Amino acid sequence: MGNRTRFWTKLNLFKGAPLSPESKLSKNAVTALLIHCCFQFGASMSGLFLNLYLWRLTQDLMINGIYNIIVFLLTPPAFALGGWIAKRRDRMVTYRLGIVMIAVFYLMVVIAQEHVAQYYILFAIFNGVAAGLYWTGYLVIQYDVSTEANRIRFLAINMIAFNASGLAGPALAGFIIQRSEGLQGYVIIFSMAFIMFLIAAIVSFRIPMIQSHHKAYYLKFMGLVMNKNRRWMKALFSFFVLGLFQGIMLFLPNIMLFQTVGREDWVGYLGVFFSSLTVATGYVISRKAQKEQVRKYVLLSTTGVALGSSLLLVQVEFWSVAIFMILFSICNPLAVNTLTSYYYRLIGTLPLKGQLRVESVVMRELFLNVGRVLSITLLIFLAKDLESIWMPVVLFAMAVLQYISVLLIKEEPCSEKAL
Repeated sequence: MGNRTRFWTKLNLFKGAPLSPESKLSKNAVTALLIHCCFQFGASMSGLFLNLYLWRLTQDLMINGIYNIIVFLLTPPAFALGGWIAKRRDRMVTYRLGIVMIAVFYLMVVIAQEHVAQYYILFAIFNGVAAGLYWTGYLVIQYDVSTEANRIRFLAINMIAFNASGLAGPALAGFIIQRSEGLQGYVIIFSMAFIMFLIAAIVSFRIPMIQSHHKAYYLKFMGLVMNKNRRWMKALFSFFVLGLFQGIMLFLPNIMLFQTVGREDWVGYLGVFFSSLTVATGYVISRKAQKEQVRKYVLLSTTGVALGSSLLLVQVEFWSVAIFMILFSICNPLAVNTLTSYYYRLIGTLPLKGQLRVESVVMRELFLNVGRVLSITLLIFLAKDLESIWMPVVLFAMAVLQYISVLLIKEEPCSEKAL
């Protein structure tokens, strides 16, 4: 009996303290996570290899850069449109429209096949609009299905689900591509992604629409809100800084990995390993993170990615890329989760008591994507190819600039008096 008692005691210690009722997730929150899992499984197969697909077709880093610049330039206007639809109809309308458009996008990729490289600008335009609508809906839903008491936990579990659902995707995609002739494997995984996005669209009908009389869209007044609420404005600039690093990281790592290992299946398998590290980080955040430690978390995250990117200044080989990606996979989720949770708390301090949540999401995406576009533009202007010395320099500079976010954050309780 003594051994059994000690066993259960150790098990309970591992599981941690029981959650309070306020920290538990609602039925709609669980459904939102399920939809995002379906979406990410498709996205992890297709999105991971879409930039690599363009690279294989063109061998031109500039085309990859221009493609992503167009996507990020069009995402903020798509967010504004999605916000207008969400206010006039409902955020679920925007969300479902985004999922369907992304499904159609990958169906078009399957039909076009090698001609994607010829019409990459049109594909980028369509992808930017579709992604903008999807993320407008989902970011608003994240706010709606979570509360002040469980938001950090919800976002952490969302991170776990997002990456766990993507663990099998890259490995499966890499396996299929490696064993298919030519580029036929890419067509197969894009077809599978199309099916997963359709499933996500169907499951989304389990989240009910909200009947609201507040249909006014206040986007044109957000500049005034920024002027009145300096703390919220600084939070927006923190997302601009985050975008400077994210822009490059959304497409460059997989190309660097492919250049160092030379095989798509190994890129997929390594993607599984990196995602598993992010899942582990998300679990720790969900159990241990405290909303009062915002600056500490962002400081730790920035230090990790800065150290990792500094290795690329020494040599861009597999060992340096792998160590950098390990540190990035562990540290970056901490910064993204922390800044998002912090920003959602600030939304509650804005005028009209939560009615500006859609407009706040649109403004966040605007600042984030301006940062993404600037960093990618700088990269393709200075680094013509992966052999350029400027490639690791730009990446390291964008990583170090993340320290600015620490200065833009205040950890005092979010009360209107403090503002």
